Amino acid sequence: MKILFSLLFITLTTLSVWAQKKPVSVGNDEIWRLKDYESKRISSYDTTGANDDGNWKEKIMPGDVRTIGEVEGPGIIKHIWFTIASGEPNHLKKIVLRMYWDGEENPSVEAPVGDFFGLGLGRYFMYDSKFLSIGSQKALNASFPMPFKKSVKITITNEGNQQIDAFYYNIDWEKHNSLPDDIGYFHAEYRQSQPTDGWTDEWGRNGEPKINNKENTSGEDNYVIMEAKGRGHFIGVTHSIIQNQGDWWGEGDEMMFIDGAEKPQIHGTGAEDYYLGAWCYGGCGINPFGDDKPTFNYSEYGNPLNGGDDRGAEWMVYRFHSEAPIVFNKSIKVTIEHGHANHRSDNYYTVGYWYQTEPHMPFPQLPAVADRIPQLINTGGPTRGKN
Repeated sequence: MKILFSLLFITLTTLSVWAQKKPVSVGNDEIWRLKDYESKRISSYDTTGANDDGNWKEKIMPGDVRTIGEVEGPGIIKHIWFTIASGEPNHLKKIVLRMYWDGEENPSVEAPVGDFFGLGLGRYFMYDSKFLSIGSQKALNASFPMPFKKSVKITITNEGNQQIDAFYYNIDWEKHNSLPDDIGYFHAEYRQSQPTDGWTDEWGRNGEPKINNKENTSGEDNYVIMEAKGRGHFIGVTHSIIQNQGDWWGEGDEMMFIDGAEKPQIHGTGAEDYYLGAWCYGGCGINPFGDDKPTFNYSEYGNPLNGGDDRGAEWMVYRFHSEAPIVFNKSIKVTIEHGHANHRSDNYYTVGYWYQTEPHMPFPQLPAVADRIPQLINTGGPTRGKN
């Protein structure tokens, strides 16, 4: 008995000492711990002390490139807030956001400003996720951590036909003495297909044998969300859709090709499955939408815009992988089918987000502004509702 009490005492003492050494976790960031950095902000506030905070006196004219932030590191951007005063239709597609790390010539972030925040159809709607949210009407928020060692430059380009009356911004960042050698730099890349190139327009339902029996094991003709070379990890995508054809748009599997593999190491079971929903988000003929088009927006995944499955339906879905980022050591290509084996011809607009070492591959050329404006296209195939 004495031996048992002695062992119990030693065990409890050891656990007590271990507990004293191990920090108590209060939230993911241990917010109670004192911080070792300088708090900084890049802002559009009026430096004269007046109230011209959004630069009302300095309109961003068509064709203008405006540098809204340029600071030296080491540092980490932690939060970006924008709101834009513009009366131009589709200004979310016509204003381009770019970010450059450590003096690089090719931007690591390049996307229409709306698409960067998940608004890929050129109009505002509110939703909330871990890294992106749209608040009160037109408040654009991003909270991806974005480290840099030497410098960052952030620009806005007005590719529209009208002036931007005001561009408000607060960009909160931390100034550090140093950062670890193994940081990954944040990247965001816009891509689109308007429309995707479906292999047939002679079909009536997704479930037809000639559609279901079509094979696609190589990912040929898949829609490409992003492609990179180097070492890093993919963390997610925002995906906006206009259906040019009736029936359910989301039969396409995600396929991810890592480090030069010819076959996808990650192969999913359908778009709504990848975006962590199910059963066509209430459609598939199992629970027809009618007037009920359910939406949801969670931390890591969501479907905040649900247009049903008629021709002309508009959708937005997103997925983040912060629970287990998709790691690559040499290269990665993230793709998704547009319909099973790529039979559909809908409009896709995406932004892929990832971290990697520099230098990065140059991004594909951004489509001309006129080609970025979302529009319904007659691509044949089935029609439900709108003609």
